[in-house]
Amino acid sequence: MSLASSGNDVGSAVQRLRSTTRRKILRLYPVLVLPVLAFALDCLFPLPPAPRYSPIVLAADGSVLHAFLNPTQKWRMKTKLSEITPALQQAIINKEDRYFRYHFGVNPIAIVQAAGRNIFRNGRTTGASTITMQVARLLEPKERTFGNKLLEMLRAVQLEAHYSKPEILQLYLNLVPYGSNIEGVKSAALLYFQQPPDYLSLAQTVTLAIIPNQPRVLVLGKNNERILTERNRWLRQFQQQHLFPDQDIEDAINEPLDAQRHAAPTLAPHLARRLVSRFPGQPIIHSTLRRAPQVKAEDLTKNYVRRLHELGISQAAVLVVNNRTRAVEAYVGSADFQDAAGSGQVDGVRAIRSPGSTLKPFLYALAVDKGIITPKLKLPDVPTNFSGFRPENFDKSCAGEVTVERALTYSLNIPAVRVLADVGVPVFTDKLRDAGFKSVAKAAPRLGLSTILGGCGASLEELTGLYAALADGGNYKPLRNTALVEKKTPTPKSRLSALLVSPAAAFLITDILAQRTRPDLPMGYQNSRHLPKIAWKTGTSYGRRDAWSIGYNQDYTIGVWVGNFSGQGSPALTGADVASPLLFDLFNTLAYNSPNRWAVPPATLDFRLVCAETGLVPGEHCPNQLIDYYLPGTSSARHCEHQKEALVSADSTMAYCRACVPAAGFRRQLFPNPLPEVLAFREAQGLPSTRLPQHNPACSLVRNTDGGAGASLAITSPLDHAEYVLDRKEKQQMLLSCAAGSEVRQVFWYVNDRFLRAASATERVFFRPPSGPVKISCADDHGRNVDIRLQVQEL
Repeated sequence: MSLASSGNDVGSAVQRLRSTTRRKILRLYPVLVLPVLAFALDCLFPLPPAPRYSPIVLAADGSVLHAFLNPTQKWRMKTKLSEITPALQQAIINKEDRYFRYHFGVNPIAIVQAAGRNIFRNGRTTGASTITMQVARLLEPKERTFGNKLLEMLRAVQLEAHYSKPEILQLYLNLVPYGSNIEGVKSAALLYFQQPPDYLSLAQTVTLAIIPNQPRVLVLGKNNERILTERNRWLRQFQQQHLFPDQDIEDAINEPLDAQRHAAPTLAPHLARRLVSRFPGQPIIHSTLRRAPQVKAEDLTKNYVRRLHELGISQAAVLVVNNRTRAVEAYVGSADFQDAAGSGQVDGVRAIRSPGSTLKPFLYALAVDKGIITPKLKLPDVPTNFSGFRPENFDKSCAGEVTVERALTYSLNIPAVRVLADVGVPVFTDKLRDAGFKSVAKAAPRLGLSTILGGCGASLEELTGLYAALADGGNYKPLRNTALVEKKTPTPKSRLSALLVSPAAAFLITDILAQRTRPDLPMGYQNSRHLPKIAWKTGTSYGRRDAWSIGYNQDYTIGVWVGNFSGQGSPALTGADVASPLLFDLFNTLAYNSPNRWAVPPATLDFRLVCAETGLVPGEHCPNQLIDYYLPGTSSARHCEHQKEALVSADSTMAYCRACVPAAGFRRQLFPNPLPEVLAFREAQGLPSTRLPQHNPACSLVRNTDGGAGASLAITSPLDHAEYVLDRKEKQQMLLSCAAGSEVRQVFWYVNDRFLRAASATERVFFRPPSGPVKISCADDHGRNVDIRLQVQEL
């Protein structure tokens, strides 16, 4: 073979190879181009946006508490895959698209059959629409034309590429029409049968399966007889197909059709709106509410407030919290959401109101932890001037001295202010801020001693959370009303868990608040068998505008507010009279069968003997003693000095110090040694009181060298740093009074460092002050001195 012929053979082989390769590429060209083209078309013509659902708020068990219209004013509640029961799927698929699970969105066989029927007029005219094609039409409604039908087919194929079969079926069941503005099986099930789809019977399921084809003709509540006939026809057809057991079919056929349109669920309207606003665009919101407690709480509140209308009281709010989980189980923002005259749409759970006395238990718990008080300690309950602030008790009276537990159970104001002055306002408000009190946190720099009497703002939600912390041994956790989590910045400190007070302090306060011999026990409950075992505290704001009652046991904390959203007060509006009865009714209804468990003293608590007269550790002269709780290493160990031993003459007319006591003719005697303000109060009230006799006038030493320095001297009138405006024409005078120890017999008054007059320790002195700044001084016969300054203006 020549070299030329060999070269020609090689060239031919190369040409044949190129030709073969070109043919193979041409064959693969559609395979390579079509996916790219499909992807490009999918990008150029994206699927219609997801349907806009009706927001629904679910209870903890998954039932619908509240539903809202969607933005297009339709009832279209989202049906989850888990709610599509096998019976519902089988009925829908068998009726609408028997080969749904096998085709790619378009059923070619059904198209050919439908074309034959439509062309030759043989049988019923059909459109051969698959479930996927119906979804495409429902997502993008268009006029029924041949061109639009082709577009539906293309959209159906596109849907099949994007979604699984169960997801397409879910879309279909969410969009199918049921007449009027009702769309989707969940909306239809709730509005016609008042049941979720997965709770429907077979008869009800088939009923919902047949209506979408003729929603304007088969209207539930209007055409029930016609729907019943159509339903049973399809049930017989399903029986022939052996789709369901024969007995189930027979039972479904015999089931009557008693369906009519009902209103959408509207429980917990305030919380529902709050959650929808908090999670915009969320079709399904899971709340922590329990349906039964919510229904009972709403009914009790509405009926209770109806009885209060004649007293000028129009509203109430209730919050029920599970102490173990801090889940809100009932949320009543107002007595009647539809009450426009009473501003029923205002959310009383979140409204900022004056808390009255409801913060006192928390204050006393803080004081226990600081070692300032124990339950049996006695506090002065006398008119007191706290740097210009003169609080009064609710009943305008004073008791002189009261134990801590009585001061709390009787909600006395003066002892509470005294305890707050000892604890410190900043310490108190800082703890409230840790417990999520937002308005207190904002106003903290401006708050003073009046805070404990309601001089700050708080909501029912904040107060109930605070009492839930007491029920949980002082451990604060933020309340939960939903299982959803917001995608926001890290949780602030005020919403984190915190130990506000020790378990020991929480137990002592709980033990005090559980006492039933107290004035705020509701009328009719004194001998009632239905008195729940709870710890509770009431509160009434200034002007009787707000009535509070908050109680708890081991399982639940319930907060109640009663009043008017307008802020109008009522003479009958007190926590004990109008808020506590509702609180007790709620506990008896919601937690009547809860386990009868109660708090037990923690190991950090112990007992000790204290003086019955003061609640302090017994001193040398304390014959009457009783047992009291205390915190070892924390509670004050100050010894009692309620009696003072003095050396007096035989006739008790003269007292001696150790420097001037005679060799004979004297004796030892015990004298009461109360605080000066308590002694002054007793004498002003005409109560029995005993002062030390006059000191030996012949004694040349300073009169307080007898070792009995006594209590401090205090001016009780006028007020320090106050401004007085007097009428010049009426020649008004000013009162001078003081509180001195029992050993003081005489005091000396000075005005602007000039002697005014001498007076007995309990005498009330009147004088006419000069205009301008005035300095008033008081000295006693034991060498003590006190000054105050004030401003006087004459008009």
